[in-house]
Amino acid sequence: VQLVESGGGLVQAGGSLRLSCAASGRTFILSISTMEWYRQAPGKQRELVASITRAGSTNYADSVKGRFTISRDNAKNTVTLQMNSLKPEDTAVYYCACASSGYWGQGTRVTVSS
Repeated sequence: VQLVESGGGLVQAGGSLRLSCAASGRTFILSISTMEWYRQAPGKQRELVASITRAGSTNYADSVKGRFTISRDNAKNTVTLQMNSLKPEDTAVYYCACASSGYWGQGTRVTVSS
């Protein structure tokens, strides 16, 4: 299984970005698994940002609730993270993952300027 993220970049505080994760390979495994977005800021540990189950139930870190939305399209093997009202503290490398199965993307960098 390969996970490839896209959509990162530089944005001003208050702006929006949409991250996408495209899966290829044995995607059946992903279609029945919870998918996650993690992030790792410079000098900090990797943290879970959002997750979505096979059935579409979602969970968010307190720091992004109300601003970020995770979604998935099992038919297209994609997971998306819509990020609104971005803050400088959202600056990090964002990773798409199916952590329970040990699959991780290479990450996409998000930089939010103040």
